[in-house]
Amino acid sequence: MQDIQLILLLLEEAKDLATVRIKIFLTSRPEIPIFDGFRQLSGEAYQDFILHNIPLDTVNADISTFFLQKLSPLKAKHGLGTPWPDELIIEQLVERAAGLFIYAATTLRFIQDGIDGPEEPLSLVLSAIKSSLSATEHLDGIYTTLLQHSILGRRGYQECVGRFRPVVGSIVVMFNTMPARNLAQLLQIPPKMVSSTLDSLRSVLNVPEDESQPVRLFHLSFRDFLQDPQRCSDSRFQVDEKERHTSLFRKCMEHISQLQENICNLWGPGVLITEIPDDTIQKSIPPHVQYACRYWLDHWRLGNPLALKEDINIIRQFLEQHLLHWLEGLSLIGEVSNGAHMIIALEEILSVSCNAH
Repeated sequence: MQDIQLILLLLEEAKDLATVRIKIFLTSRPEIPIFDGFRQLSGEAYQDFILHNIPLDTVNADISTFFLQKLSPLKAKHGLGTPWPDELIIEQLVERAAGLFIYAATTLRFIQDGIDGPEEPLSLVLSAIKSSLSATEHLDGIYTTLLQHSILGRRGYQECVGRFRPVVGSIVVMFNTMPARNLAQLLQIPPKMVSSTLDSLRSVLNVPEDESQPVRLFHLSFRDFLQDPQRCSDSRFQVDEKERHTSLFRKCMEHISQLQENICNLWGPGVLITEIPDDTIQKSIPPHVQYACRYWLDHWRLGNPLALKEDINIIRQFLEQHLLHWLEGLSLIGEVSNGAHMIIALEEILSVSCNAH
């Protein structure tokens, strides 16, 4: 909180620069630390533009234009009749969006991804949700419709459902993004299974064609939806945050327990990191192992660490056998200072655990 407010105060000083003129654009959710930080600034230093205060008619007009411009090209592509989409379809879509562009964008991607054309997914969208629902319930409805159509409508859907939580649930709770192939390595799942799961969910996940680029959520509202049982009414898609963190912690421990002394086969002591070719480090400590080195403790802490004595034993065994290997790995990826903080935090957690037992 203090860091955020300090940054805002420093940005305010830009107005006193004499030799250059700078305008700074900041956008965020209305979080309390940010709100309080702006309240400390002089009125001449900034201008507020609050999106949710824009008249709904203006927002609806923009959403209507968005749907019309994006859906119209599908008419020629799929040989649909004219006019398509007609005014009634646009009006119904705008009504269901209830002023939320994220609803409009997700709906559009779902319609565009229809295997046999846009008409079936469009019909599902228009029939699945009642107009009396609130904006959040509209969004929850489109997410539910999308998941059921994309996962349950496939052949071998039971296997797809079984992979959903490990793959998508991990993406939802992970601290950093990574390409699908590295995610498969982290989870120890065949890459084809991961790619097959992700390909069916391109309406809510940004799955790049370039396999070296990370998979991302299009919007955090999808994460919030999956983690809230009150919103995600289909239990097959609910993501238990603690369970996912615990599972990822154990996967991380398996990977970092494979680290060895002098893993990069360096030619002597005292070698500078800058002297080691980057591809040597990437080959010896691939991205999924680097992720495990950085975040295993965070996953453990968020997975209810004091509840499972088994996990504490895993950590103790790791510290006895691989502490120096892990520290060497952190130094090679430039994270040794982070390792020192992790050891301090770990000591505090384990002392609490010992006192509790």
